[in-house]
Amino acid sequence: MKLRIDVSIKEQVLRLSDATGRLLRGYPVSTAANGAGEVSGSYCTPRGKHLVRAKIGGGLAENTILVARRPSGEVYCPELAERFPTRDWILTRILWLSGCEPGRNRLGQVDTMRRYVYIHGSPDTTPMGRPGSHGCIRMRNADIVELFDLVPPYTPVEISED
Repeated sequence: MKLRIDVSIKEQVLRLSDATGRLLRGYPVSTAANGAGEVSGSYCTPRGKHLVRAKIGGGLAENTILVARRPSGEVYCPELAERFPTRDWILTRILWLSGCEPGRNRLGQVDTMRRYVYIHGSPDTTPMGRPGSHGCIRMRNADIVELFDLVPPYTPVEISED
């Protein structure tokens, strides 16, 4: 079954639909605190057409900490949160996005994949439904596990401000 992901920056929602447009799932998310934008170093969430280029973390326990797309050997807990209060936690699973629009979100200074923009898990205490990330699309751990298991690589992803 062909699937697609739509992310609304305005609504702070990720929707999973089938090829007919029928809504299968909806999840609250948190996009960039800096808003929408494509330029490298902006810490903004890139807009436009993307695809899931890589799926990372299949089978890992919830709250596994990922650093440079690899398990760090640590599991997120309140004590780590206290020790590193400003850390942008990437947990459980990663759907690594690649832009499909040269000059907008692909190649050069606007390349989503080279910016390491992901859909990923975050601590369950992280607020959803409002901007707060460094450019990625944050999800609750249980939600990213479900989404990860549903979507194949190369699933289309549209990120919009609508």
